[in-house]
Formats: sequence, structure tokens, C-alpha cells
Amino acid sequence: MLSAAGCASPGPAPAAVVKAFAPTGKLRASINLGNPILAHRAAGATAPTGVSVDLAKALAERLGVELEMVVFDAAAKSVDAVKAGQADIGFFAIDPLRGEGIAFSAAYVHIEGAYLVRQASALTDNGQVDRAGTKVMVGRGSAYDLYLGRNLKAAQILRAPTSPTVVERFLAENADVAAGVRQQLEADAARLGGLRLLPGRFMVIEQAMGVQAGRGAAAEQLLREFVEQAKASGFVGQALQRHRIQGAIVAPKV
Repeated sequence: MLSAAGCASPGPAPAAVVKAFAPTGKLRASINLGNPILAHRAAGATAPTGVSVDLAKALAERLGVELEMVVFDAAAKSVDAVKAGQADIGFFAIDPLRGEGIAFSAAYVHIEGAYLVRQASALTDNGQVDRAGTKVMVGRGSAYDLYLGRNLKAAQILRAPTSPTVVERFLAENADVAAGVRQQLEADAARLGGLRLLPGRFMVIEQAMGVQAGRGAAAEQLLREFVEQAKASGFVGQALQRHRIQGAIVAPKV
């Protein structure tokens, strides 16, 4: 396990800030398994692992409290848990709609969003996707869903229950395009065959940490400082390497 020392600031966190983050006495972290770049649970394992898990453990250590992971299979469920106070922190793509009820840090990683099509598809470029008659499958409530819902004007959006089921639903419902995390789509294409990714990316997701809004300015400031230190110290980069993550880079400092 990566040491949290690189994320810690000198001295203990103020008691009032600890209470704001962990009113139950534990830091409840909402972990989304729908994005394999952030977290996953290996077959037979009881606990998830990943970059977001490492950061959650480091923040709990910084606060001097026990970590409790609340695990979900989709981003939308993870967001709702923090907004409803069922979890204290989470790991989310920064999006205007999610800003209601959650205070975000700056991004800690950038993730590419890509399109996948069948080998025989006439589509060869991302700019060709937004056309009348094109059906785009995306994970319900994901950052890609939110982004494409605002930006696609002519194409029809179809929604799979979760991001990991996008390609399955894309094939089952005979959609024209699947949209999601590049790494997930590449893995599905290699596993299933007969599929290819369109060149480049259609968006870059800024993946950040978030705390339930209303926990106080001091808690929000500590979270922002924690993330900046995690990037600057090399903690985030080392976590990406340790978990063998492709398709994500450490976000620049702010």
C-alpha cells in the first residue's frame, strides 16, 4: 500500500474539521466501481482497490479516523450518496449539475472519453457522431451522459444502467456508438472483437474529490490542499503506476 505520508500536512487536523468530515466518527468514502480507472474489485476480493481507494485511505489517515468505504456500481449512485449524507466524501467528474450539493477540489486526474463503433461502421471521426439517426449508448448518470446530454444536438442518446455495461447494451440494442472511459472501451473491444475506437477523444474528464456541501469552509479548504499535495508529492502518479492505469494522467496543479 502506498504511504499516505506524501499527502499529509504537518500536525493533526483541527478537531472541528475532523468532525465536519466524519460526523459519525469514521470517514465514509463513496467508491464508484463504474469507472475502472478509479477503482475496481478483483474477482473473489471483498474490498475494492484503486487510485480513489488510496486517496480515501490517505485522507482518513490525515484526519486520524477510520475509513469506511461505501461502494457503488455507478457514478450517479455515488454522487447521490454524498449529497444525501450517506457518505462524507466521493470521487467525481467535475460537472455543473453535480456542483449542487457537493463542494469539489480541483482535479487530481484527467481521463479521456472515447467513442467505440463496430468495425464495419461508416463512422471514422468523432465529429461525425452528432448526426440525426445516430444512436449513442452511454452509462446512465455518468460524466459522459451529462456532457453528451448538453452537447449532442442531433444524435439520440441511449442509456445503459452502468458504465461497465455500455458495450453490452450497445450490442444488444444495436446502437451505432458506445461512449465511455477509453480504457474500459479498449478492454471490451479486445475481449469481444469486431469493434474499434474512433481516433482521439471527445472530451477530457476532470476527476476530483468532493465533500458534501455545508460541511464548512475549513473542511473544503483542507480537501483542496490535500489534493494539491497528493499531486505535487507524486502520490497520485505513483498510485496510477501501481494500479497499472492507462488512459489517465495526473492533473496539473492549480
